Amino acid sequence: MDFIDALITAVMGYAFVFLGIVLLMIVMIIMGKIMSSKKSKQEPKKTTEPAPAVEAEKAPGTAGELKLYDTDPKTAAMVMAIVADKTGKPLNELRFKSIKEVKQ
Repeated sequence: MDFIDALITAVMGYAFVFLGIVLLMIVMIIMGKIMSSKKSKQEPKKTTEPAPAVEAEKAPGTAGELKLYDTDPKTAAMVMAIVADKTGKPLNELRFKSIKEVKQ
């Protein structure tokens, strides 16, 4: 196979793959429109009244806000897990107010 044949084969291969991706995209768009039309038929009409404001409830056992100083959340979570393990108490019984990295 010389260079020209290899080039034509490569271009044809890329063209077929690209065409397949475009056809798949068209099928996905059509299916999305069909599904959204079925969904809109099933939904009841919504009222225009705004819903009453509901305060988000905290998970059971949470103890308020935690302030992080010079610490990323992953490290803070590790510190809290280590403290809970060393004290032998569940994490929801401990209260952490802030976590600060001490740099020396």
